[in-house]
Amino acid sequence: MSGFPELYVLDSTDPAQVKAFENKVDLRNTLFIVSSKSGSTLEPNVFKQYFFDRIARLVGPKEAGRRFLAITDPGSKMQQVAERDGFRRVFLGWPNIGGRYSVLSDFGLVPAAIMGVDVAKFLDRTEQMVCACMPSVPVAENPGVMLGTILGVAAREFGRDKMTIVASPPILNLGAWLEQLVAESTGKEGKGLIPIDREPLGKPDVYGRDRLLIYLRLSSAPDAAQDASVDELERAGHPVIRIAIDDPYDLGEEFFRWEFATAVAGSILGIHPFDQPDVEASKIATRRLTDEYEKTGALPSEMPIFTAEGIELFTDGKNSAALTKMADGTPTLARYLEAHLNRLKEGDYFALLAYIEMNEAHERVLQEIRQAVRDVRRVATCLEFGPRFLHSTGQAYKGGPNTGVFLQITCDDTVDLLVPGRKYTFGVVKAAQARGDYDVLVERDRRALRAHLGADVAAGLRMLRSALLTALSSAPKHF
Repeated sequence: MSGFPELYVLDSTDPAQVKAFENKVDLRNTLFIVSSKSGSTLEPNVFKQYFFDRIARLVGPKEAGRRFLAITDPGSKMQQVAERDGFRRVFLGWPNIGGRYSVLSDFGLVPAAIMGVDVAKFLDRTEQMVCACMPSVPVAENPGVMLGTILGVAAREFGRDKMTIVASPPILNLGAWLEQLVAESTGKEGKGLIPIDREPLGKPDVYGRDRLLIYLRLSSAPDAAQDASVDELERAGHPVIRIAIDDPYDLGEEFFRWEFATAVAGSILGIHPFDQPDVEASKIATRRLTDEYEKTGALPSEMPIFTAEGIELFTDGKNSAALTKMADGTPTLARYLEAHLNRLKEGDYFALLAYIEMNEAHERVLQEIRQAVRDVRRVATCLEFGPRFLHSTGQAYKGGPNTGVFLQITCDDTVDLLVPGRKYTFGVVKAAQARGDYDVLVERDRRALRAHLGADVAAGLRMLRSALLTALSSAPKHF
């Protein structure tokens, strides 16, 4: 908002991304907010170490602490670090509120206040939804219960578990929050909702019977083309939930409605909506790799199953055997990718897990790939940048229904940054997170393949797109 600081959210250990964020700001005139409930999560800890070191070099260690705030739970390691390093302020969360449910606590409200949101007005609006969702309100009039019931019943009884989010452009990023809330809460024990965010709208015939569309329409800034596309999908028989949001201050109401609804949906699905067992599994796998790097100075060596055109393919023995059998004849990159895409069945989804810098150019190519897969194979598609998704949809990919076909994308880092006080770099952390993620996917018997692009990411993405389009040109057009 005008007259207030601009908020940037760094949620990737990709060194190019870290450097890009550093270059966006004037370090001497930036306030850093370190958010971590437990204080033991890898990403906020290495971010804090890096930027605290950068600021200390500019203004001295005593003054550096005045440029930092912490939001954390009482007694956490982060509170201890903040007090030791003289942070300007420590805001304490509520330990009984899980991270993904904490947007209406200090974790969400402190950054909002700093960027100029009228927090009192925001919470007054939110309270209206809180009252509407009270247990005394009849089910038919309770917006949280109604939404959660529709989500849970649609998935359990009708197989419509691909929750496809369509949001007006000014509130597009609401989808990323919904992804984490819904996927991490419901995706476990082989069940769950798979959120589909930022997938370009298509014609009705490219959507399967596993779709449930959620249209989050900002009434003050509607998009006519979006309205027309959603209307067309609804006329064709695809179920659409329409939620009207009058202005951005109504987002607090939606935060509460969706938190309530997610718990209701979890109950209907028969899972615990407040834990995240498979996120913890990835953290453990990553920690094992970074600890090994600290001891040996190297990550374990790997052997690709195929190398061509500057791209290496990696997978485990079981996936390798399946792909090699399907890609019979002379192996090529396109044939391996075709074999991987041919593993898709009706009701499945295709997920691109890209451990590369999240920027407009990379996203544009990956969106072209996902749309091509969606249009040809008629399956829902996900595009996630790693490692940010590990704490959100990563739970559903590993613990939810085994209906995903995954293509992980990694690269060599031309720019790398040392994590102060450690032997490893941000590039090593990202590589360990990608490997840990992949290891848990295959442990869960997921259909997964990793494409390593090398150092020229732009060229590698173009090659990957070309090979995938070739693969799709000979793939079945529908099920």
